[in-house]
Amino acid sequence: MGSSPRPAGAGPDLLVTAADVAARVRDTLEGVFDAVRGISDDAAALLTSVGGGGQRPVTNDLAELRPGLQSRLTRLELVSGAGFVAAPHLLADASVWLEWWQIGAGGEVRPLLLDLDPEHSAYSDYTHWDWFALARDTGRRAVAGPYVDYLCSDEYSLTLSVPVTVDGRFMGVAAADVYLSHFEAAVMPVMQRLPAPAFLVNARGRVAASTCADYLTGALFKGPDFAAVPTGPAEGVEYGGRRLRPCGDIPLILVTNPGAEDHPGK
Repeated sequence: MGSSPRPAGAGPDLLVTAADVAARVRDTLEGVFDAVRGISDDAAALLTSVGGGGQRPVTNDLAELRPGLQSRLTRLELVSGAGFVAAPHLLADASVWLEWWQIGAGGEVRPLLLDLDPEHSAYSDYTHWDWFALARDTGRRAVAGPYVDYLCSDEYSLTLSVPVTVDGRFMGVAAADVYLSHFEAAVMPVMQRLPAPAFLVNARGRVAASTCADYLTGALFKGPDFAAVPTGPAEGVEYGGRRLRPCGDIPLILVTNPGAEDHPGK
């Protein structure tokens, strides 16, 4: 966590543009979102099949998702956990449910086992968590965090999620966890080669990675409707003396100082 300055002695030949950084962020997370979209498609198909018989799904029905979840976890090095999280009262035999699998310390794939009894568990209502609420409320994919993931891993993480719908009805979210340290390892070396400090924020304005001492990882940056930036111009928009640049369709925004971001002096 914290600020990471540009490497000492970095000359003009090492510098990059904001567009380069935005592309690295996009390329880093697009594969994770592809996997999450696959989980969403699998869950929607399963729920459609069960519902076609006039029945409500039960927890055992979700076992059909496990081979796909386990395969994705073993193939994607960046992903530490993945699954389907049911909307409340979707299932006939449980008011809430996470069909969630994780990679263990030794590389084994294992299920997440949680007590979701509302009388005993602080985690029985997950609907207020950003990874659930953002996907549900916007109908779009979301990046939540960074935050300490007390629900799954106790690690500082990002969670990428998309809504799962069937015939327009919200059924829950498909999601995947990425440890923040792994995300930083992928994007910080490029961010550090910008000619000036910069940081990434999610749709809530939460800083996801930073080389700026004024906005450390995990801090909040107050700004406009960040969720609207990816649908705007590729070069971004100016706000409060800074430029907000989309990272393709990834719901993270690169915040830089205008005038320095695209002039590395190559």
